[in-house]
Amino acid sequence: MNNETTGIIYGINGPVIYIKGKTGFRMGEMVYVGKEKLVGEVIRLDEKKTTIQVYEETSGLKPGEEVISTGAAISVTLAPGILDNIFDGIERPLGEIANISGAYINRGVSVDSLDGQKKWSTHITVEEGQHIYGGTIIAEVPETPSIVHKVMVPPNTEGYVLKVVPDGEYTIHDPLIKLQLENGDEIDLTMVQKWPIRVPRPYSKRYPASMPLITGQRILDTLFPIAKGGTAAIPGGFGTGKTMNQHQIAKWSDADIIVYIGCGERGNEMTQVLEDFSKLADPKTGNHLMARTSLIANTSNMPVAAREASIYTGITLAEYYRDMGYHVAIMADSTSRWAEALRELSGRLEEMPAEEGFPAYLASKLSAFYERSGMVQNLNGTEGSVSIIGAVSPQGGDFSEPVTQNTKRFVRCFWGLDKSLAYARHFPAINWLTSYSEYMSDLAPWYSEHVGKNFVDYRNQLISLLNQESSLMEIVKLIGSDVLPDDQKLILEIARVIRLGFLQQNAFHKDDTCVSMDKQLKMMETILYLYDKSKALVTMGMPMSVLRKSDIFERVINIKYDVPNDHPELFDEYHNAIDAFYQNVIDTNA
Repeated sequence: MNNETTGIIYGINGPVIYIKGKTGFRMGEMVYVGKEKLVGEVIRLDEKKTTIQVYEETSGLKPGEEVISTGAAISVTLAPGILDNIFDGIERPLGEIANISGAYINRGVSVDSLDGQKKWSTHITVEEGQHIYGGTIIAEVPETPSIVHKVMVPPNTEGYVLKVVPDGEYTIHDPLIKLQLENGDEIDLTMVQKWPIRVPRPYSKRYPASMPLITGQRILDTLFPIAKGGTAAIPGGFGTGKTMNQHQIAKWSDADIIVYIGCGERGNEMTQVLEDFSKLADPKTGNHLMARTSLIANTSNMPVAAREASIYTGITLAEYYRDMGYHVAIMADSTSRWAEALRELSGRLEEMPAEEGFPAYLASKLSAFYERSGMVQNLNGTEGSVSIIGAVSPQGGDFSEPVTQNTKRFVRCFWGLDKSLAYARHFPAINWLTSYSEYMSDLAPWYSEHVGKNFVDYRNQLISLLNQESSLMEIVKLIGSDVLPDDQKLILEIARVIRLGFLQQNAFHKDDTCVSMDKQLKMMETILYLYDKSKALVTMGMPMSVLRKSDIFERVINIKYDVPNDHPELFDEYHNAIDAFYQNVIDTNA
């Protein structure tokens, strides 16, 4: 630690402290504040005053106490041990803190981010004399039963391997390789990298969106897909299912690794997340879901400054695993609480407020966060992605407030939750009229190649029918449905089948909780086949009252329960039943 640069506290305003005069501190530098060595960061500098935000509770701190420089920016430790772990907003493991201080986090508690004593089974993947550079994988460590951790050369480091250790058991701090740099210096490489959380990790090339993040949720995969490396927002009022939707995506999506950031959420809700994730079996691997998950828990009663940092901590951990060639999905729950932390800190800094008191730089902060997503070619030639799914909690469910509006500018996928759907027990409560995905045109070639040539066409027909239903419901509200012609009554009936049989999904049903893309295609095909046959009957003059006497509409709604994911051949029975329904109506009314 560099103890040369110090300062004396002059003023304290909540999590913000001031030091008078020139101090020699640098912008963004991490510092230790007061006798308890609270962690802080320099956020403003001028000739007369240095401003520091403290990531811990400052009550009891007083003017005259010392602030000590560390000489480095706020950084995270990157090494095996991140997965199957729970951290606070500045990467302190909550399990270790609980061992030291019990149920409540003591101020100034100092613990290593990762276990430096644990020995990891290590397989070296380079040899003496080899030329290596930033991103080169030098060792492989089975971090959990689900994920192999790939130890990499830090970015901007290049040279020739002088010496390697044999395969065996090593701690994260043991030297694995002796490297001769281009300038002739020799350094030891361990498993550990330190990386400043506010600096994006470098990559070779960024790819456009080309493949979807498959979630197993029909309304997302079919109607409003997100690409691997894409961004999505889930805005919704209290009780509309933001957290539940993120849980479903975390459990069932085809991402390799999940980073869940509980940013400013209620403590009991975070406890539920921790308990649920530790109990859940991973459907991909059969191991515990936590074996490929890292949780960052920053509850609403923790200091607001740490809440602001937690988002950056999470995205840096995600980028690190992306660099190994993994597809990572980040669940940020919720960015509104993060924005509230920015607003509180901005107010204490006496900055000029913008709309609703949020700082004027809210938009640029949000864009800097979401822009760290992407599908990229890494420095080592592998491909990886970071997909960001951010929950937004607008007060009173008002989507016109600044956080939601600014988030919409930077995400290409918007899953708007509707409290009227949630209160009607329709889950996921995503409103199909206000939601959208700008990835559909980018992903259409993938769907045609891997799912079916008609997939996008079927999806567009479903959206068209739902939009027609919305227009017709305006008329129905005024004068009732009896006055509608039969072709329009049919649209209302088929839209009901789409809503109940396709969009509504039961998270607690073994076959319906996660649905394969093939089954989603077959379900759309069956619903539209029923529509075509019914439309032909209505064109012949058959009234809807006759068509409704059959139970075929209800049978098609129940496909989601009655056809298991691994038995697509059962859809043929429904086509035969629809043909029989068609012929029966004609024969009966001939």
